[in-house]
Amino acid sequence: MVELQQLIAPSFYEIHHDLKQKRHTHYWLKGGRGSTKSSFISLEMILGMMKDPQANAVVLRKVGQTLQGSVYEQLQWAIQALGVEAYWTNKLNPLEMKYINGNKIVFRGADKPKKIKSTKFSKGYCKYVWFEEVDEFAGMEEIRTINQSLLRGGENFVVFYSYNPPQSQSNWVNEEVLGQRSDRLVHHSTYLTVPREWLGEQFLIEAEHLQKVKPTAYQHEYLGEVTGTGGEVFTNLTIRELTDDEIARFDHIARGIDWGYAADPFHYTVNHYDKTRRKLYIYYEIQMLKLSNRRAAELVKKENKQNNVIICDSAEPKSIAEMYSYNLRVLGAKKGADSVEYGIKWLQDLEEIVIDPKRCPNTAREFLEYEIEKDTNGNFKGCFSDKNNHSIDAVRYSREFDMRNIKIG
Repeated sequence: MVELQQLIAPSFYEIHHDLKQKRHTHYWLKGGRGSTKSSFISLEMILGMMKDPQANAVVLRKVGQTLQGSVYEQLQWAIQALGVEAYWTNKLNPLEMKYINGNKIVFRGADKPKKIKSTKFSKGYCKYVWFEEVDEFAGMEEIRTINQSLLRGGENFVVFYSYNPPQSQSNWVNEEVLGQRSDRLVHHSTYLTVPREWLGEQFLIEAEHLQKVKPTAYQHEYLGEVTGTGGEVFTNLTIRELTDDEIARFDHIARGIDWGYAADPFHYTVNHYDKTRRKLYIYYEIQMLKLSNRRAAELVKKENKQNNVIICDSAEPKSIAEMYSYNLRVLGAKKGADSVEYGIKWLQDLEEIVIDPKRCPNTAREFLEYEIEKDTNGNFKGCFSDKNNHSIDAVRYSREFDMRNIKIG
């Protein structure tokens, strides 16, 4: 049998050792064309099943009809590359691969969820799951439902997620890998770490040509970078966890409220502005639907123990008056005809907006997803959207005095 390290690119050596040591369950492998991530996964699955007599596998794509021409062929390649064809048998109807000990690889399309739910193995358990082109799936809710059906009855599971990152940062898969989980490893690979002879001269010619004529397309297609669609409003975002020590040093803190109740949520924000470095740090939020002003005041007081000033949306004077009656120091924002555009441009012009996704998941999501809308012809409109921007509005209100260079007590 051929040694694995002769068949995988150097960029995957570390993940191979991670798998051997069973450090993680979920492996998100992203990258551009020719990165050989699918080849690596197929080799690991075949070898892993041959070493574990209890291991079975389920390989998934969003649409079942795409399975045979992609992952099925890819796994056949892995069997041949390893020189173990004598130990495996293949079926086309239904798509299936069987190892000599009876363990199986089965293929399922998420367009037929009942088939996934009814997947059973006469021997062993489903140790390996592979979501190929995971960005084609509807989102993490669909992924979780599938995993809950398959990850049962065993002690050690390995779930692979392979994809080329979509252009838009607001795509669910690009947002998902920003979050942190102790059982998850995220890996990025490109063709640049792959031996040239594996790719062929024509592949390299095409890549180098695109790099010259359309560098942004090259970055997205070949380097697997999230280049954006051109409609992203905030390109200065950093999504990372803030430590308690960092937050303890914050000294230019502001608070803001965007009102909401039924269709739109109430949103309360707390953030720090480093004026010297022009960096904004957002580290606390409350966002809830159907939250009464009385209950909102109770929640706000738990955070705002010193009863510092809160700048609120001035469109609801009754809500401001009610919050004031609960002994909160609330002020209405001084809106103007261009206050929305001015506030968003002020935020855009900052050197960096750092958002803690664990403390402020709704804020991180809204800032990442906020894009300029397109008209029916696919052209960008000349104004900012007024949808799903509750945290953005609250942050704008909170920093109104910094925008106008006014001090408050």
